[in-house]
Amino acid sequence: MAGRMIAVVGPSGVGKDSLMTALAGQRPDLAVVRRVITRDPERGGEDFEPVSEQTFQSLAEAGGFCLQWQAHGLFYGIPEAARLSVRSGRDGLVNLSRGVLQEAQAVFGELTVLNVTASPEVLAQRLAGRGRETAAEIAARLKQADKPLAQGVPSYNIQNDGTLEEAVAQALRVLYPVSA
Repeated sequence: MAGRMIAVVGPSGVGKDSLMTALAGQRPDLAVVRRVITRDPERGGEDFEPVSEQTFQSLAEAGGFCLQWQAHGLFYGIPEAARLSVRSGRDGLVNLSRGVLQEAQAVFGELTVLNVTASPEVLAQRLAGRGRETAAEIAARLKQADKPLAQGVPSYNIQNDGTLEEAVAQALRVLYPVSA
């Protein structure tokens, strides 16, 4: 029996990586997918595999990614191993772009989408606090905050304006509902 891929999506600064880390702490059976990104490792952020654009393109040409996209001037890739893990029966947890959800659904078969949201004020505060982007980059990311999800891809909204524990509890209720 195949597993499912759990895609965590939402605007920059909404707390996707924090939510994923906390979910993995609650559910060690989840396989957290480490993305390959053409981001300078000095800029920080999630646990990712930093590569040059040339290396990224070589990996893509060799079939190293089951899913890839470009956003905010960077290239992102999901290693082929993630698809193989799901096919073997393990549930995966991955930070995805909202723009690749239909493709992800085709790649992984069973896809559960957690659409993480927060108010514009919270997003702006979090983006400024992480210190990775300039003021202009923050403004550009905030303009993308209300970007809609793809049609035909079921999703569950997880409000992350409060505590991380509250968001984790919401996500766990969606992912692992208790039968009455």
